[in-house]
Amino acid sequence: MSLWFPRLAAERVLRARPVDAPFALSLFDRNSERLYDLCARAESFGLNRGMTLVHARSFCPELLTRPADPAADQRFLRLLARWATRYCPWVGLDGNDGLFLDITGSAHLLGGEEPLLDDMRARLARAGLTARLGLADTPGTAWALAHFSEGIATPGETLNRIGSLPLPALRLADQTCTSLERLGIATVSELYNLPRATVARRYDREVLARLDQALGNLPEQISPLGEEKVFAVRMTLPDPIGLLDDVMAAARRLTAHLCRRLDEAQQGARRLKLTFRRVDQENQSVELKLARPMRDGKRLLALFERGVSAVDAGFGIDMIRLEALEVEPLGLRQLDRSEGLAKDSLDDLITQLGNRVGLENIQRFQPVDSHIPERSFKLVPAAYSRPAPDWPSHRPRPIRLFAPEPILGSGFEPPRRFRWRGRMRTVLEAEGPERITPAWWEQDDSWSKGLRDYWRVGTGEGQRLWLFHTPQEPAWFVQGEFG
Repeated sequence: MSLWFPRLAAERVLRARPVDAPFALSLFDRNSERLYDLCARAESFGLNRGMTLVHARSFCPELLTRPADPAADQRFLRLLARWATRYCPWVGLDGNDGLFLDITGSAHLLGGEEPLLDDMRARLARAGLTARLGLADTPGTAWALAHFSEGIATPGETLNRIGSLPLPALRLADQTCTSLERLGIATVSELYNLPRATVARRYDREVLARLDQALGNLPEQISPLGEEKVFAVRMTLPDPIGLLDDVMAAARRLTAHLCRRLDEAQQGARRLKLTFRRVDQENQSVELKLARPMRDGKRLLALFERGVSAVDAGFGIDMIRLEALEVEPLGLRQLDRSEGLAKDSLDDLITQLGNRVGLENIQRFQPVDSHIPERSFKLVPAAYSRPAPDWPSHRPRPIRLFAPEPILGSGFEPPRRFRWRGRMRTVLEAEGPERITPAWWEQDDSWSKGLRDYWRVGTGEGQRLWLFHTPQEPAWFVQGEFG
């Protein structure tokens, strides 16, 4: 069986937030905002996928749009695949908007093929989803019926059912279909009647392969959707608890059990959620985001302690559930004891601070391959990066780098005395110049004065500064301070 959802993305959004107006989802593509999916009411105005949003509004000024989310659509399709296992155990994805079901030996459980299709249509209609169904002996024919002529193809009448359908029913590329249509071949039966040797010489082998798959002369397997591993453990308590020590003792057992499962799968938790169900059926949860994938039970329990202490137990907690919401591969690796302790301590510190201010707000510097001083580094979240093993630099660079600050000076050598940040500075020594030219292939207003000659100067006030001179438009600036 082929199950096609022609308006999956739009109907997914409308299920959560219905609107009484023409509705579409838009996505930025090919330098313009275009329609990604739309409802039946919007299609009645002549709108279609791929149309620019400006063009669409000229046809339908009252069109309502929202940004598309292809990742959420794919997650929703996987949920539909899980739902479809109520009809058969063998369900696979078909692109971004369809499913394949192998109902061999399952149809009789619902009274036959027709009752099965009717039951599926009724349930999907109640869920607010438009679906087209095709049933045949081969996936290719079932797909063609779902997309072009909904119904059932009984054994022996495959060619009769799909013979009058257009060539795209064979899942051929648009370019191939256009080439065949220019030769007067517009339907599946016309392609079938051509000499196979002629088609094989002129076109790719995919043309005959798709035809044979639809007719059952070439096998085609359905890849079932694999079960996603869920790393979660739960403990139901015979009597409610409320003391912090009791809750932490239960959390310790759950953490140890979860870490064993993660260790068996060679995975590490990146985000965890500890949920407490109270006797009044209210839930309270503590979420923990980790700076590094982890499956060390003792460290996880220590990081959870602050959040658990703030939980209101009410009249008691009778169920605790621990789930790893995000996991990443975490293989075994050997390190010496001192390195492991130092690294773990830093990761735990980032985790504790990150759960208060946000992991994205704790950042570190990373080197960038650029000769422009301002672009030789970048700030990245520490939780999602590793410290640079070394900081490549052919010339000394200041510890502090800031936007250029103008000072008074003339000539090609640093001035002997100058005022900077409200105080006079006296230059005792100077080393330079180091000439740096702008990146001509990039537009940067800060380098509008042209090339720069940099100098390292030591002042009588004890500061070592980084000055530069712009010879093309003479001026002096301070840009950094050495340690």
